[in-house]
Amino acid sequence: MFYECARNDHGLPHNPLKQCVVPRPIGWVSTVDGRGRVNLAPFSFFNLVSESPPLVIYCPVGAHSEGGEKDSLRAVRDVGEFVVNVATWGLREALNVSSAPAGRDVDEFELAGLTKEPSQLVRPPRVKESPLHLECRLVQVISMPGSFGGVANCMVLGEVLGVHIRDDLLQDGLLKIDRLEPIARLGYQEYAVVRETFTMPRPTRVAV
Repeated sequence: MFYECARNDHGLPHNPLKQCVVPRPIGWVSTVDGRGRVNLAPFSFFNLVSESPPLVIYCPVGAHSEGGEKDSLRAVRDVGEFVVNVATWGLREALNVSSAPAGRDVDEFELAGLTKEPSQLVRPPRVKESPLHLECRLVQVISMPGSFGGVANCMVLGEVLGVHIRDDLLQDGLLKIDRLEPIARLGYQEYAVVRETFTMPRPTRVAV
């Protein structure tokens, strides 16, 4: 089959686009605004985009349930800092609860039964129950084409200032993904969990 994105003429019950680019890592982003209100929300439009300097992006697409920009965008504009908490298999239910369209005064940590842990270098708290965190400073909010829900599409670009890794995830100097068990977003209402990996060394030279 073939369809044009502008026409959305796929003829299927649901648009398959997000099921075509999978799995997508989940950025479970905690922020705090200028009034001290803490927010926690998951984003599947998220990724590490550079190693030196270490940069990540997340895209808070769409409008808040009460109108205007989502808290995770508004707060990062206010304070200029955020934390990416890695979502794992054991935290999948709490992650899902934190995705609910809650009011601006609702604390998603409390809603999901999670514990705030102070960060080392930034003001937003970490999710204590998560075994891995990236403390980040805002580099730029980038305007993108289009809008969703009456709000312009934006990309948040941040520099990773510090990384927390729970000690039991490390073995022989390596972070063991099978111990971390990160979950990833697919399309529709589907997710995946990473428990199995394989090694494939890069070629050292091109064969002639």
